[in-house]
Amino acid sequence: MSIFINEKTRIVVQGFTGKIGTFHAQDMLNYGSKVVGGITPGKGGQTHLGLPVFNTVKESVEQEGAEASIIFVPPAYAADSIMEAAEAGIKYCVAITDGIPTQDMMKVKQYLRKFSPEERMVLTGPNCAGTISPGKSMLGIMPGHIYATGNVGVVGRSGTLGYEAADQMKRLGIGISTSVGIGGDPINGSSHRDIMAQFEEDDETKVVLMIGEIGGPQEVEAGLFAKEVMSKPVIAYIAGLTAPKGRRMGHAGAIISSSGESAAEKVEMLTELGVIIAPTPSAMGETVARVLENL
Repeated sequence: MSIFINEKTRIVVQGFTGKIGTFHAQDMLNYGSKVVGGITPGKGGQTHLGLPVFNTVKESVEQEGAEASIIFVPPAYAADSIMEAAEAGIKYCVAITDGIPTQDMMKVKQYLRKFSPEERMVLTGPNCAGTISPGKSMLGIMPGHIYATGNVGVVGRSGTLGYEAADQMKRLGIGISTSVGIGGDPINGSSHRDIMAQFEEDDETKVVLMIGEIGGPQEVEAGLFAKEVMSKPVIAYIAGLTAPKGRRMGHAGAIISSSGESAAEKVEMLTELGVIIAPTPSAMGETVARVLENL
């Protein structure tokens, strides 16, 4: 199976008729994703890109059987859109929007806890590139043509480093089972550990590549999970070896605020936990290739 999405997953686009939503919805359709419509309040009943427009997510679930959604809603309204998707019964939501206020995301996290674990919507992002299962479905903004089909699971905070890893692997004849962007914000819907738990259960994934960066404890927590639970090799690249303490690097969450959050410290801890380290961004593909050869 593929984690989260496959060729049958019925997708709706929230923020459908805006310029960004339109562009990426068309790109997903071109890739072969099963987009069944979109949401723009006040425009329900119209059509866009040959697909129905709904006023609410609930209408798309009831009328088109929507299972997954992608958020292209402006930051001020994005949190409400995420919670609307959860309330409507969406199973998997990708929040592309950058700049959602931190307090809004705290409300989203608290809201999602009201659902039982079995009924709780899986959220990735915000500020992420999305999810792709190559050759099956794309729910995001990534360039789909650089992803080859294969058995490497990828999870990362950085979209562009995810693209770089996919391109390197494709050039080496290595493919990806699923690539999941979790986003670079300090509060996101899913952690590295959450996604790695899914990869551990996925029979299409043989190796996992984790792309991390400075700031926060997520990567080390994932490394501990890998040591204690996972049967599959885990490779990691941690960006930000030269980043000074206290200065933000790119993402809102990429700032060293306490001990154990620098790239060097994370690399040292992950190495002790048995995670294989790609020393530079240009070495991600060759590191994965070496691990696959030794399986």
